[in-house]
Amino acid sequence: MKIIFQIYIAIAVVISLSFSQAMAQEIVKPNAKEPSAQQSSKPEFVGATVEVYKTIGKVELKAWIFKPSSINESQKLPAAIFFFGGGWRGGSPKQFVEHCKYLSSRGMIGIVVDYRVSSRHPVKVVDCIADAKSAVRWVRLNSERLGIDPERIAAGGGSAGGHLAAATATVAGFDSAEGQASISCRPNALILFNPAVVLAGIPSKAEMNEERLASLTKRAGVEPSKISPYHGDLTSAPPTFIVHGKADTTVPYQSVEFYTEKMHANNRECRLIGYENQQHGFFNFGKSGSEYFNKTVAEMDAFLVSLGYLKTRGKIEKAAK
Repeated sequence: MKIIFQIYIAIAVVISLSFSQAMAQEIVKPNAKEPSAQQSSKPEFVGATVEVYKTIGKVELKAWIFKPSSINESQKLPAAIFFFGGGWRGGSPKQFVEHCKYLSSRGMIGIVVDYRVSSRHPVKVVDCIADAKSAVRWVRLNSERLGIDPERIAAGGGSAGGHLAAATATVAGFDSAEGQASISCRPNALILFNPAVVLAGIPSKAEMNEERLASLTKRAGVEPSKISPYHGDLTSAPPTFIVHGKADTTVPYQSVEFYTEKMHANNRECRLIGYENQQHGFFNFGKSGSEYFNKTVAEMDAFLVSLGYLKTRGKIEKAAK
C-alpha cells in the first residue's frame, strides 16, 4: 500500500504564514527574528577570514574561513563547507559559525558560505545548487593556498542547506563551472542536519501531493526529481552523516529513512541518527540551551574521526561557550 508522503518543505512550496513558522526553527538563536535580507547578506564573523568565491554580475558571494589557531604550514588539513537553511529563500551563514569554530578548535578548517536566495536575488533552486557547486569547486581549486587537503573536503548544511550539500554530490548538471570543469565540485563526505533529500515521489513507496509538486516545480526552476538527491546518482555518493528529529513536520523523518535505505542498497556509507520528539532545527546553536547542538556536534565529531579527518574524539563542552 502506497504512503501519501507529505513533504512539508513549506519554504519551497508555499509562501504563507507557515513559512515564517517553519523557518523560525532554523535560525541560530531561539526566539530571535529571522535576519533581514541586508543583514544576512553582509555578516561579519570574528575569527574568520573572508574571501569572495563567486561573482555574478554585481553580486559577490563570500566564504568565511575559520582556521586552527596553530597551523603547520606544510600540513594540509581537512575542511568542511556549510550551507545555511532557509528554504532557498532566506537565512544566514551565521547558522553554522559555531560548527566551524568547533571544527577549527579540533584541527580542521571550517567554512561558511553565502549563496543566492530568492528573497535577495531573482533565483530558482537550480541557481542555489550552482552556487553550492561553485563553492566546493572554489575550495578545491584554492586548496593549496588555503592549506586544505583537496581529497578531504566535506560539505554540510541544514534543511535547504543540507539539500544543497547533498546535491553537490548526487545531482547532475546545474553547474556554472566557468572554465573550471576539470576541478570536481563533489565533496568527499557529507554532514547533513535535517536535510531535504527527497523532493519528489518515490514509486511504490511514496506519493507527493500534486499541488505541492506543481508549486515546488515553479520554485525549483525544473521538475523536482531532477534536483532531488534521492533521485540522483547515489552509486558513488560519499560517506554521509545525517541527524534528524523524529518529530520533524517540515522535512519528515521518513524521508531520510528512505534516503538511507537507498544509500545502503547502493553499498554506500550512510549514518542516520534520529532524535525522539525533536522538531525541525533542533540542532541549532543556542536552541534549548544548545543541548542538541552539543549532542549532534559530538556525533559529527565521531563521524569525522571514523573517516580519519580527526584523530581522536573531542570534548564537546567548550563548543557551546
